[in-house]
Amino acid sequence: MSRLIFLILAILFSLQFVFYPLNFISSSSQPLIKFSVSPVVSGSGSVHEPDQTELKHVVFGIAASAKFWKHRKDYVKLWWKPNGEMNGVVWLDQHINQNDNVSKTLPPIRISSDTSRFQYRYPKGLRSAIRITRIVSETVRLLNGTELEKNVRWIVMGDDDTVFFPENLVKVLRKYDHNQFYYIGSSSESHIQNLKFSYGMAYGGGGFAISYPLAKALEKMQDRCIQRYSELYGSDDRIHACMSELGVPLTKEVGFHQIDLYGKLLGLLSAHPLAPLVSIHHLDLVDPVFPNMGRVNAMRRFMVPAKLDSPSLAQQSICYDADHRWTVSVSWGYTVQIIRGVLSAREMVIPTRTFIDWYKQADERSYAFNTRPIAKSACQRPRVYYLSNALPDLALRRTASEYVRWYDMWEPECDWDMSDPSEFERVIVYKKPDPDRWNKHRAPRRDCCRVLPTTKNGTMVIDVGACKDDEFAEFLVK
Repeated sequence: MSRLIFLILAILFSLQFVFYPLNFISSSSQPLIKFSVSPVVSGSGSVHEPDQTELKHVVFGIAASAKFWKHRKDYVKLWWKPNGEMNGVVWLDQHINQNDNVSKTLPPIRISSDTSRFQYRYPKGLRSAIRITRIVSETVRLLNGTELEKNVRWIVMGDDDTVFFPENLVKVLRKYDHNQFYYIGSSSESHIQNLKFSYGMAYGGGGFAISYPLAKALEKMQDRCIQRYSELYGSDDRIHACMSELGVPLTKEVGFHQIDLYGKLLGLLSAHPLAPLVSIHHLDLVDPVFPNMGRVNAMRRFMVPAKLDSPSLAQQSICYDADHRWTVSVSWGYTVQIIRGVLSAREMVIPTRTFIDWYKQADERSYAFNTRPIAKSACQRPRVYYLSNALPDLALRRTASEYVRWYDMWEPECDWDMSDPSEFERVIVYKKPDPDRWNKHRAPRRDCCRVLPTTKNGTMVIDVGACKDDEFAEFLVK
């Protein structure tokens, strides 16, 4: 009977791809994905160590304001798991109409305590920085003596316009002993921001995690500490100042993304660092992650592959189509890019500057990581295919994701005597989920991809998965 059910589901899955609408170019703000999906478990299953950190051990403190909550709560809904699966509090500056908060799909709301006794001397800054910097301490006080506190291992701070990928966050936290003092996060993408504040500071919008023993130590001294730093600008540099007094350095995890950038995240997310994608911030300031969509709906689409294989989200693999002499880059769950000619893996792993920095500069010295310019040659401009759908193939215990070509307004002609990737309108990527990808006992490595033969006109088919013995991103001349 179970085999019959699997067969029926597999047939339905195939029909979805046969009849799925491909009008991505003129897509409206409505998401193409209109159904929920369940994770596909790999054949070997995930390695579960006894007493390892789970979501139930994490408490979120979300900084929000009454002014923006009505809009930004939609970002929180994207990643928050209701019905007691997650623990956390939204901290507001003042009371709101309770109709603006749907308790079943959002964390509970609390009002931050009065901070008028604290001095704030940064010119033209916002006093709200003091309120926000105390959220970790206020969350500890809220937990103090409760039954929930017995299971708390980590306090995670974020903003109301931060989207977390909770499963990936947990993967990161499992690497560390929660009984020790840990302060985990990442710096800004903009070099000048880090010079102005610190490369050793966790930026609050990208989110940061503090082990619970450290959070309790912070709570005991923070009010005295922040009185000594009235001249600082923000909430996160006040946290950093107190961490410095406690003698705790930043443990950097590059999957936390402050996104001190403007423009398109295409270059960054298509060549994401080899680390779990933990968070994305400043979603109201950058372009939607998928073009021609609203920001919330674009992120809603991005969460669909995250439900299928969160550890692999935006992980890059590089391969070559030897028949056409093309370079292929897959950012799983986000984009496929096809480029004429052979570009080395060393070049492809560097993000393209499809964005500008926080100070609206675009030269290579503006960023806190290596970048490369957009190709000047029209012939080497990538053909970009954005995710339009992702589904579980239950029969073969894998995922299938579809990527549809995005047509830029300006596409100059190429005079190379070489096949044009534009002959392909869509790309199908097959991949087995890899729940153990970020296991602390396993060295990080990019997946390999393989361009598969196909008889479907206008469609490229790619297999992505763990590299086989002696397999790597090598161009083989036929």
